[in-house]
Amino acid sequence: MRPLRGLSLFSAALLSACARSSTPPTVSPPTPGTVTLAAPAGDGWYRGAVFYEVFVRSFQDSNGDGVGDLPGLISRLDYLNDGNPATTDDLGVDALWLMPVFASPSYHGYDVVDYERIQPAYGTLEDMQKLCDEAHRRGMRVIVDFVINHSSSAHPWFVESAASPQSAKRDWYQWRANNPAWKQPWDPAFSQTDTWHERNGAWYYGVFWSGMPDLNMQTVAVREEVKRLATLWLSRGVDGFRLDAARYLIETGGGVGQSDTAETHAFWKEFAAHVRSVKPDAVLVGENWSETPSVAKYYGSTALVPGGDELPINFNFPLSERVLAGINAGNAGGVASKFLEMRNNYPAGVVDAPFLTNHDMVRVATQFSGDTSKLGLAAAVVLTLPGAPFLYYGEEVGLGNGGANNDESKRTPMPWTAATGGGFTTGTPWYGFSSGRETANVETQKAAPGSLLSRYKALLHARQGSEALRTGDMRLFTPTTGPSATLAFVRTVDDEQVLVVHNFSNAQVTAGPFDVEGTAVEPLFTDTGVSTLTGGSGAWKTTVPARGTGIWRVQ
Repeated sequence: MRPLRGLSLFSAALLSACARSSTPPTVSPPTPGTVTLAAPAGDGWYRGAVFYEVFVRSFQDSNGDGVGDLPGLISRLDYLNDGNPATTDDLGVDALWLMPVFASPSYHGYDVVDYERIQPAYGTLEDMQKLCDEAHRRGMRVIVDFVINHSSSAHPWFVESAASPQSAKRDWYQWRANNPAWKQPWDPAFSQTDTWHERNGAWYYGVFWSGMPDLNMQTVAVREEVKRLATLWLSRGVDGFRLDAARYLIETGGGVGQSDTAETHAFWKEFAAHVRSVKPDAVLVGENWSETPSVAKYYGSTALVPGGDELPINFNFPLSERVLAGINAGNAGGVASKFLEMRNNYPAGVVDAPFLTNHDMVRVATQFSGDTSKLGLAAAVVLTLPGAPFLYYGEEVGLGNGGANNDESKRTPMPWTAATGGGFTTGTPWYGFSSGRETANVETQKAAPGSLLSRYKALLHARQGSEALRTGDMRLFTPTTGPSATLAFVRTVDDEQVLVVHNFSNAQVTAGPFDVEGTAVEPLFTDTGVSTLTGGSGAWKTTVPARGTGIWRVQ
């Protein structure tokens, strides 16, 4: 859940900054081994897995009502992963993240009215069980959005809580006799919006808006109910949870007391321990939209739990910003410096979650104005980084934003074909398609070897075929200060080494020498125009075209 104000301004600021940075940087000589990010610890299935974010409402409609649903998603599972490692027709993702699927009065579902039922427009509990079973049969895992920072104001818990100061559930939410007048905490320069709202002569806290009152996690009964619900869904077959608005869980006062509190971290440790006790291999993914030092703290301690005793995966919003800005500017230096900051803040061996954009952000195809070379480079970068990359549905075909400046335009229906209805529905879609569907669709790109979709498939299958790309550590060759045309690193696990070179600039570059020991070279993925590695052990060089990528196994 994004802050309702400010993030659209963030996106605009990012686009403006990128537009100003048009001069290609000079090529800086690499400094071998300046940064090393350790391989993830533990044996969780999610180490190196590629996740695919699905907005069920927009993915596939099965009954012609214009609304995507679970049976529709099931019918498209073979597109995502057909369960056969020998085939290359499928995308090849390892796991699905479903945006909210619980009963809700809204199109987006982030205001839940029943945590035990499926949104009726999406299907039934039986459909959800079938989805989990069919995904598991293909080797995919399923995680769901678990929105426990707040509920809907229509949830029976809140209705009862608001009914009377003597209600048994009064303390399930925060109530005050007077308005404390706290403002939204994400950025005072953007937000002067009140977070306390009047109901029946008293004031309740809801950081996002009045229709989403915050649950009071300081109440033991609320914490126990949340843990009971987590147990329920784990027993129903889900493999973990994406945790919405994880920074804003427990407030201790206005301003700095509204996010990242010690009480919030303590609860996530408590919740994570419970989830591990119920299903040891379940995963928790934190949405902590903040700066790197703050994000790093949500992993918790690695002393007793490999990978951290709090949230084992956290979205890397700062890295996303650097990657997109760097590609737009033709400069990889900012990405390299972010890796240095991560090394200096992240606990060793944790699982990062790199991504390009998500449902709260201007889509990457729109940020890049449809530039296919930039989109192709972005795909190569995110799918070669350490951690568990997340892809947003439609990114693989270059799906852009719709025509309006609203969240719905970031979540438009999936374009399967160029035909009327887009292969998404036989009826009228719940929201209009984004423009460009004539070429930005699965059917057209599936038949084109040089398409963006074909590139995603090739990169995903290269990653699947290399344990070093999936779970290896990373030794960075790109300098962490100053501009650089290339982002270069080696991924290593056991005796496998994979050298990766990305050219962020709009001109051909000669990159190297790279200090990687070995005499035999096996290309895993190389763009047209990428030269063979030369120079030999410890001094490899290559020529890479504008916004091109080369990936080699060095033995």
